[in-house]
Amino acid sequence: QVQLVESGGGSVQAGESLRLSCAASGYTGRYSMGWFRQSPLGNERQGVASIGSDGTTTYRDSVKGRFTISRDNAKKTLYLQMNSLKPEDTAMYYCAAGPGGACLRSPVYYNYWGQGTQVTVFS
Repeated sequence: QVQLVESGGGSVQAGESLRLSCAASGYTGRYSMGWFRQSPLGNERQGVASIGSDGTTTYRDSVKGRFTISRDNAKKTLYLQMNSLKPEDTAMYYCAAGPGGACLRSPVYYNYWGQGTQVTVFS
């Protein structure tokens, strides 16, 4: 069983940066890890960025060049560096882990989820 706890959310002005962290209770070095978000008006959870156990990464088009996902297996922590934030990035951000190990975009491959951390970007 893996438990995930996100932190680092907050309210910022457009153009500013935030760094999200996700601390895992168990070893997730061989897991697929990802960040997802759900906006207040959104019906589905969107994939933001994912990272495989080999370090391969993938991003949704709207965050490419602005967000960076990384993982520190020794610290059992996943990160999401978010730069040049935009109002449309406003959402609840969730960390997730899946046992496959590959770099996977879809939330259906992820078994474990955190409770989320809110990111609000003002224009």
